Amino acid sequence: MNRLLLVILILFFPTIVLSQDNTTALLQELDQTIANIGQYTTQKEAQIAALKKQFNSSATETEKQILSRLLYEEYRLYKSDSALAYARKNVAIALKINDFNTTNQSYLDLASIMGTLGMYKEAIDILSTKTVDKSPGLKGAYYNINRSIYGYMADYASSNYEKNNYLSLVKKYRDSALIYVKKQTNEYTINTSEALIEKGVYDQAILYLKVPFESLKLDDPNRAVFAYIISTIYQKKGNREEQKKWLIISAISDLQNSKKENISLRNLAFLLYEEGDIDRAYLYIQRSLEDALFCNARLRTYEISKMLPIISGAYQQQNETNKKQLVVFLVCLSILTVILLIALFQLFKQMKQLKAAQKEIHIANQQLVVLNTTLQSTNLMLNETNNNLAETNRIKEIYIGRYMDQCSDYIAKLEGYRKKLNVMATAGKMNQLLDAVQSKQFITEELTEFYNNFDRTFLQLFPDFIIQFESLLIDKELTQLKEGELLNTELRIVALIRLGIKDSAKIATFLRYSVSTIYNYRSLLKNKSKGPREEFESKLISIGSSEL
Repeated sequence: MNRLLLVILILFFPTIVLSQDNTTALLQELDQTIANIGQYTTQKEAQIAALKKQFNSSATETEKQILSRLLYEEYRLYKSDSALAYARKNVAIALKINDFNTTNQSYLDLASIMGTLGMYKEAIDILSTKTVDKSPGLKGAYYNINRSIYGYMADYASSNYEKNNYLSLVKKYRDSALIYVKKQTNEYTINTSEALIEKGVYDQAILYLKVPFESLKLDDPNRAVFAYIISTIYQKKGNREEQKKWLIISAISDLQNSKKENISLRNLAFLLYEEGDIDRAYLYIQRSLEDALFCNARLRTYEISKMLPIISGAYQQQNETNKKQLVVFLVCLSILTVILLIALFQLFKQMKQLKAAQKEIHIANQQLVVLNTTLQSTNLMLNETNNNLAETNRIKEIYIGRYMDQCSDYIAKLEGYRKKLNVMATAGKMNQLLDAVQSKQFITEELTEFYNNFDRTFLQLFPDFIIQFESLLIDKELTQLKEGELLNTELRIVALIRLGIKDSAKIATFLRYSVSTIYNYRSLLKNKSKGPREEFESKLISIGSSEL
């Protein structure tokens, strides 16, 4: 059994939630409609003023009768006294025109508004003295007005006996109205739905009303009537949520069409009161009372006057409760404020101490930053020194190894050259000996080999030297090599400077040039530099440092 209830709850819970959300949205729309009530009243007054202007300027009695009846319809559910005045004008004009149908219609309108105003005797007197047999088109309206008047009388009957008598007359006139009212009309739908309700076939009655309701325009006054009847059916079925929803729809339609003679908003107010929504209940019952007083709907005013003290009392009680809660809240807030002030004082005191500590920390941090900067500078210098030492050590290692190999080769070559000269001297080949001694071929070959060895060693240390050096120059003219060359004179000068040999005299001795020639070469190189001349050699020294 419990599982079955759980399954039912799961199946219908989304529907319940959606229905509640829909009702909440409708209530918000109703609140907004009430807030904009002045706008709808202004529109209504503008329509009435336009009709009055036409009525006052009409030339014929027929035009006056048509416009007078339009004014009656505009006032009928808006201001009952004015509607009664125009109903009487309609009768007077119809009698002048001397048209039987128009006269009967005017008397029916007069009886109808008298019924609304609670003038039941006067209304019944008119209906009992008038016959519509000669006006078949008015028979349906005649029976409808009788049904409405006896329905009012049944609502306000002082005993069940009179109430039942009036209800039997309501049924009688309703059945007669169904015979003469045209089908597919709102009057026929309303009467038929009441008959279905009386039989207890509620679902059929709801379906019968909802279909035409969907086709009604928003400004059609019957929209509110249909919605109200649907709400009463749901009330009989015990479906409170749907009853409330359709009462809201009916009330919105009444207010937007400026219908001051209404019942939906009043009933909705009492329903919300029972649910505990006192604020809205009070707002709605006040709005209903203002509308009833404006319309001079005495019976509606009487109905509201019975409910108003109940809702007003609850509203006042709620306000008193709210006031007490507000006082308690203010007392608690005052206590919390005092506690907060004490806490703020302590916090301020601690913040002051914290600020002093932060100031000391800031000074210490600044000192630490200075020390870190100094340390970083020292580390950079140390790293640069270490890099230079590493570079120097590697250059030394390579060149010492090459120097030892070169020396060993020179010693071997000198030994061979000595033996060759010794053989010439022993053999008495003095001319050949003299030629060999005077010849520079040996020195030239050794220098050429020496420079090639230097070039290979340097390019081994700095494989990208020429490319990086070219990036320092305006053009590549100085770095153009002849076939078979590894480095030219300009590049060897630069290579020696890169190795740390900056003295022009030493460079001149190494390359077998004069000091002035070396100076001229160095000036030429600086002139070809892209940047400032004084920065050329410092940039040159940094070439290839990352490769070592």
